[in-house]
Amino acid sequence: MPNEHEYGYFTEADSAEVVVARNKNAESERLKQVMEVITRKLHEAVKEIEPTQDEWLRAIFFLTETGQICNEWRQEYILLSDVLGVSMLVDAINNRKPSGASESTVLGPFHVAGAPELPMGADICLDRKGEPMFVHGRILDTEGRPIANAKIDVWQANDEGFYDVQQKGIQPDFNLRGVFRTGADGRYWFRGVKPKYYPIPDDGPVGKLLGALGRHPNRPAHLHYIISAEGYDTLTTHIFDPDDPYIDSDAVFGVKKSLLAEFRPVDDAQAAAAVGLAAPYYDVGFDFVLSRAKQRDAAAA
Repeated sequence: MPNEHEYGYFTEADSAEVVVARNKNAESERLKQVMEVITRKLHEAVKEIEPTQDEWLRAIFFLTETGQICNEWRQEYILLSDVLGVSMLVDAINNRKPSGASESTVLGPFHVAGAPELPMGADICLDRKGEPMFVHGRILDTEGRPIANAKIDVWQANDEGFYDVQQKGIQPDFNLRGVFRTGADGRYWFRGVKPKYYPIPDDGPVGKLLGALGRHPNRPAHLHYIISAEGYDTLTTHIFDPDDPYIDSDAVFGVKKSLLAEFRPVDDAQAAAAVGLAAPYYDVGFDFVLSRAKQRDAAAA
């Protein structure tokens, strides 16, 4: 007797199998595999939830509204991926690290290409607003050896939780952004201001969903880094303030225990003068460890 799936006879019990069978002529095996998994999991969810017609229409309208709010500077679908933890899961899968290497986290939407390369120790805060902060550390390999000529692209929000691109005409261009390169000792240091937590955009359908779920939209205070060096895997990551009120409930699940840094208050005029700041200031020390491609591949195996 012929397999009924060949004729496309749809039943509640065999719904996923019938749909998957129709995709046998997909243009690539990878596309066929991806759509098989998505179809199977989606049908499993619908069978478990058993939505009403009205509930399903509400889901369709939510996705429609999510697409309608997207434009050249706002991607609501990325935001949806973020708050569901999918962005962080994809990042984790694609950035499996060997033991000892620094962990990655999401890039975030406010990176700007072309930030100025600055002399080591420069102050990236151009408007001189906020509580001074001295950030320093080393770029190392997994054997603890310093990495020379490592490129460190760093950026952060200001003391009100805004990036420069969010406040055109208020903050100077490239405020709280800079690129530094390590010397032979692998050390880096620069000055900035203590960042503050901030909300992800919550005026659209994703924000309404968070509200309905009883979740806040806030990200805890952090500094962004992209660190690259010839022969090493590029690291995209943050460091976080462990005392931030939202450190245990980041709206996009970006916090990892290994990325917590101490933001140590220093009220010593002599120590402040030594780093080119006025007391009081915050001292933040953090080392990063880069892996090589072969190490990453072995960790993923």
